[in-house]
Amino acid sequence: MLENIIRNKKAKIGIIGLGYVGLPLAVEIAKCGFSIIGIDVDSRRVREVNRGFSAISDVDSSVLRKLVKKRKITATADHRKLKFCDIIVICVPTPVDVNKEPNLEPVINSTHEIKKTLRKGQLIILKSTTYPETTEKVIQPILDERGLRVGRDYFLAFCPERIDPGNKRFGVLNTPTVIGGVTKKCTTLATLFYRQFVNKVHPVSSPRAAEMTKLLENTFRNVNIALVNEFAQLCERMGNIDIWEVIEAAKTKPFGYMPFYPGPGVGGHCIPIDPYYLSWKAREYDFHTVFIELSARINEDMPYFVVNKTISALSESGVCPSTARVLLLGVAFKKDISDLRDSPAIKVYHIIKPMVGVVKYNDPHVSAFLADSKKILSVPLNARELKKYDAVVILTNHSAYDYDFIVQHARLIVDTRNAITKKSTKVKTLGAP
Repeated sequence: MLENIIRNKKAKIGIIGLGYVGLPLAVEIAKCGFSIIGIDVDSRRVREVNRGFSAISDVDSSVLRKLVKKRKITATADHRKLKFCDIIVICVPTPVDVNKEPNLEPVINSTHEIKKTLRKGQLIILKSTTYPETTEKVIQPILDERGLRVGRDYFLAFCPERIDPGNKRFGVLNTPTVIGGVTKKCTTLATLFYRQFVNKVHPVSSPRAAEMTKLLENTFRNVNIALVNEFAQLCERMGNIDIWEVIEAAKTKPFGYMPFYPGPGVGGHCIPIDPYYLSWKAREYDFHTVFIELSARINEDMPYFVVNKTISALSESGVCPSTARVLLLGVAFKKDISDLRDSPAIKVYHIIKPMVGVVKYNDPHVSAFLADSKKILSVPLNARELKKYDAVVILTNHSAYDYDFIVQHARLIVDTRNAITKKSTKVKTLGAP
């Protein structure tokens, strides 16, 4: 029955969480013909989606508006609507707590809501990033309380999200999808569903394998960014080697090397967090991921390194740091997006604020952010504004910035992204002499 309604696009799809993962997924599924019920606890987001407005840059509001108008996507905060859904995809956040331990509360709460109306023939897919065995040892026991048998009465799988905010080349459609079901039937149904709107699906033997796949992907990035960040610090200490030149040279090797770049730290919902999910689970097996945890700490310390570099540059230029005016350029966690989640630039703001006289920011994609419950507004970026500051710190290398203009009018620049390639005595580049 479920196979038939998947093939003919009659299956009703429920998506819990309409954020950076859930909303792009909802739009792509709706575009291929399915009808979506989106569930979110944020009433403002529900209203926005139902008006056809997307606060997420990867989702075009005009496309969303058309789908809403055709009633292909409707949003609600009422989890009871899940009883009308044949397939339910969980796309809620999986953060860490203050002790860097996994917080699965959003996933667990969503699962309890699904359990209330779970019925025979439903397929449940967990998409939120998590540690291995979550699907089978956290999600499944809750759903089993309904008295139904997984693989026979209902179906359960894990499918890691692979969203890359701001990526114009790869999206939901053309990024291969990994799927692992609790049983073969679960895998078969989840694979069939995803093949309706994704170009390539790669089934694996179990949810555990799929969960570990996601952690390997992001830990790989975290570790390699930490490696190049440490190289950058060493190059600065030596004082006569430019890490950016070294990376360009290393890139000429056609095998055995993949370039990663230094910066003020790592951001986004996954890369800074996933290593802690992995290390937490590893300890359950008396295994200590020393190398992985060290890499995470190196990246977490980079904002402090950037601030120290800025303070030193101010002192060397004859400016007293405690009275200095500092402008931060870019607060999103990566270029050309508005996403602030775990942005290292925000951490730089908080660290440097008590150390200088004034700190402001500019970001063409972020008009404001909250700091200590106060709304901090982006300031204009013009010649008059630039001349007000003793130092300008480039934290996110947005394409909209005119770097020649910035060099022309700024007194001192700390460049953490190698955005300014022309040599200038007023530019202090991370990892360079």
